[in-house]
Amino acid sequence: MAIGTNPLHPLFGVEILGIDVRRVDEATFADVVQAFDEHSVLLFRRQPISDEEQIAFSRRFGPLETTIRTIISEARTPREISSLANVDAEDRLIPHGDTRNLFNAGNQMWHSDSSFKRVPALASLLSAREVPPEGGETQFASMRVSYERLPEAMKRFLEGRVAVHSFAYSRGLVGDGLLPLDHAAQVPPIAQALVRANPAHGRKTFYVGSHACEILGMPTNDARTLLRELLELATRPEFVYTHRWQPGDLVMWDNRCVLHRGRPWDEDKYRRVMHRTTVAGDGPTAPDVPAVAVAPARETDIAWGRAQLASLWAAGDTVS
Repeated sequence: MAIGTNPLHPLFGVEILGIDVRRVDEATFADVVQAFDEHSVLLFRRQPISDEEQIAFSRRFGPLETTIRTIISEARTPREISSLANVDAEDRLIPHGDTRNLFNAGNQMWHSDSSFKRVPALASLLSAREVPPEGGETQFASMRVSYERLPEAMKRFLEGRVAVHSFAYSRGLVGDGLLPLDHAAQVPPIAQALVRANPAHGRKTFYVGSHACEILGMPTNDARTLLRELLELATRPEFVYTHRWQPGDLVMWDNRCVLHRGRPWDEDKYRRVMHRTTVAGDGPTAPDVPAVAVAPARETDIAWGRAQLASLWAAGDTVS
């Protein structure tokens, strides 16, 4: 490969060296695509890009998703841009306790972007516009690395199974009433393959996250237990890369095999403004299942979700 790289983690992820994403020729772009398929997480430092430039680079990987309007959406950004920020439309810090900050807290649970859509995302590109001096990191975990460490019997058990992903379910683990009914109607529960393969090289991954809440043909309790066991395996500390942001960083990751979550920061004191573009996937991962049913979150489910968030704030919490 002609481009230079530095490893971000011993098992996945590289920094791409010497590239301005606004000016990438076709041969170099082909190398970037190869690095993406191989390493799953790419870091481009010192990329002072506009929304339009971010959209243009992202579109080279495929069609872009448009933002689902929610309580935190901003009409001032293009529909291809998702603004992940603790400032409002008037550029003021969102006050403590505001529902918009609680909604954003869902991003601090391990997830894969758009796994709750019929066609899940291929990739996300996150541009750091403003970053706090401490906290606010993003953590990444490779489900492909973890899948390759599963016993063969478990791989056989997972093969061909279909999970259900629900945005309403996962946001319900964070707090009540965060997703109004009209917004929830935009994202009904969706069936997704539990095991996926990268078409470029055939390496497999399991496909889970906080949105995954059922497995077709399994009792809900058994399904949620298995899904959490897989999530916990993928996010063991030795499998996690923690990215400490610098202004101008652009990080791209493979949603087909990578989980991520944001880490907290002092939202009352520091601004954090991140702009994300999302490259749509090639198609559905599983046959359509009409009227997918999701059992309501139980007390144990909610406690599990809240524990994920609480662990990030716990004193002495360490990252790799």
